[in-house]
Amino acid sequence: MASLIKAVRGTRDLLPPETESWNFVEAAARDCFRQYNFHEIRTPVLEDLSLFQRSVGEDTDIVSKEMFAWEDRARAESEKGQWLALRPENTAGVVRAYIEHKLWERPGVQKLFYMGPQFRRERPQKGRYRQFYQIGAEIIGSPASGSESPARDAEVLELLATLLDRLGIENWSLQLNSVGCPEDRRRYNQALQQALKPVVAQMCSDCQRRAVTNPLRVLDCKVPADQPIIEKLPRISDYLDEPCKQHFDHVQQILKAVAIPYTINSRLVRGLDYYVRTVFEFTHGALGAQNAILGGGRYDGLSEALGGPRAPGIGFAIGEDRLVMALTEVAPATARLPDVYIAPLGAGMDAEAARLAGELRRHDIVVELGDESFRVKKSLETASKLGARYAAILGENEVSSGQITLKNLATGEQQQVPRAELPNCIQTTRT
Repeated sequence: MASLIKAVRGTRDLLPPETESWNFVEAAARDCFRQYNFHEIRTPVLEDLSLFQRSVGEDTDIVSKEMFAWEDRARAESEKGQWLALRPENTAGVVRAYIEHKLWERPGVQKLFYMGPQFRRERPQKGRYRQFYQIGAEIIGSPASGSESPARDAEVLELLATLLDRLGIENWSLQLNSVGCPEDRRRYNQALQQALKPVVAQMCSDCQRRAVTNPLRVLDCKVPADQPIIEKLPRISDYLDEPCKQHFDHVQQILKAVAIPYTINSRLVRGLDYYVRTVFEFTHGALGAQNAILGGGRYDGLSEALGGPRAPGIGFAIGEDRLVMALTEVAPATARLPDVYIAPLGAGMDAEAARLAGELRRHDIVVELGDESFRVKKSLETASKLGARYAAILGENEVSSGQITLKNLATGEQQQVPRAELPNCIQTTRT
């Protein structure tokens, strides 16, 4: 007997009825994006490795430890192979597409959203997978379009608060910070390195490495024993220049005006090198210690780093796996069960049942079809197991008379319903 092939570690199959929750989230997100005038973009899951090395940063854990990357040897032997990577995040791909297709030539800011899988070689744990899914959006444009305005930052945060509220995610928390401009971070990194020298030997191995390669990443550490040390390190808010302070103050003023609650978290820096100024996370208690549902920030220099024009931008990515988990923790979604199970009785009734099913489905009625070989008892048992509200019994008498036998599976009540009135009868009792 052949050995059983299972899903690769860190991946999994999404099965009904769980996929109903995913569809619910994605439909709500699409509706919200539409109201805020965002439009969908779809980029390849496969990109040139250098895209992420130049955007995310070679010293980040994502690029140095978590990427699925390989050399493509499909070219001629005389040519050097191209290094490819499965995308670990989608902002870089969206900005690459913005540059490649000269989207700056279109009027106004480009407000783009996406949904799809991302890939990171992480240790699988609750809510974290090697193939995971993100819903995200970006606002990108030329400086003249207003894309670097703090109003855009506040608009993104308001959109996210609106979406979480619509999904029924209660008691979320918005964590907000500013990481300033590159010059601010240069001065801050110097101060961090000096502060870390006498204490870094007491910290985890990742922090010891980051203290040399990218001190800002030390603030990302989640090791409990390191937190008292991190708490005493300098704060980036003390190193912001005046324009960055004013930008951050303006974002906060707008959030207060639209009644979006937030908390300043001076340790929040996010894990990607391209962020500048505003960074943020939305968290939720139902997820435990790793409680971030989504995060994002501003990336005003990313387009230039990838060879494009100056195009300030801000965006976010929702961890859809974790969002669905939070949603099912607080408000389990219910799949839409069949409204009616059609039970064809006797030879030749499968075709008649298919005709009736087509008529009902045109009225947005969920139909499950039985089989003419089933006896009535088996059809009714099957309908009950599937959770159908009704069983429509269809035999030669029903076809010739035009009167369908409709049985309410909850009450046991049975009635004859004219075929033309069947859709309305089913719909008026739908809960």
